[in-house]
Amino acid sequence: MEQKNRILLIDDDRDLLNLLYNCMNEKYEVNIAWNGKQGLDFLKQKKYSLILLDVILPGIDGFSILKKIRKNYTIPVILLTAKDSQNDKVNGLYIGADDYITKPFDIKELLARVDSQIRRNTVFNNGLSKTEELKYPAITINPVSKSIKTENGEVLLTGKEFDVLYFLASAPRQVYTKKQIYKAVWQEEYVYDDDNIMAVISKIRKKIEINPATPRFISTIRGVGYRFDGGN
Repeated sequence: MEQKNRILLIDDDRDLLNLLYNCMNEKYEVNIAWNGKQGLDFLKQKKYSLILLDVILPGIDGFSILKKIRKNYTIPVILLTAKDSQNDKVNGLYIGADDYITKPFDIKELLARVDSQIRRNTVFNNGLSKTEELKYPAITINPVSKSIKTENGEVLLTGKEFDVLYFLASAPRQVYTKKQIYKAVWQEEYVYDDDNIMAVISKIRKKIEINPATPRFISTIRGVGYRFDGGN
């Protein structure tokens, strides 16, 4: 029997958790955590394919939990929140969320996003679309081990961050528009989701650049898009 992907739900809304569990349990193995601490404990014990994380939690809030997750894990994370705020969305994306959905939401839309994130992450981890190691004087990008090595040592990127970096680094000095990056990495029609792309680029720079304010690897071409310069 094929092993199910495992999902971790972190939320204190028991009615919502029961609904999500009943909708997902047939297709996925679903674990439930009522708060952030319990969720982090689950992460230490089991391997997950995706995390659904509520922003408003008792004790440690979802943004703080996400920061802790991103220190050690590249698992796709979808944030759930009752806050319909652009600032909250941007903040979540900059911290490292892969997607963001506002409550109340359509359950079919949420399930579609869950399926999409797991499918993309599975392709990414299996190395189906990337095989060639990219070597530059100041950085090495290995798609098989999913490792990034810079002058400062090895760097841990999320799946989406790795995809964007690998895409740009595959064609150094080539300028790509946000639309081209979005369609290549997200594999969806571009819907002017500039915040998402900018957040991912910002996270990559913070991890691989010595000084993110003056990037050597990924340059912004004002009014056009981004270009990989190889650290020169």
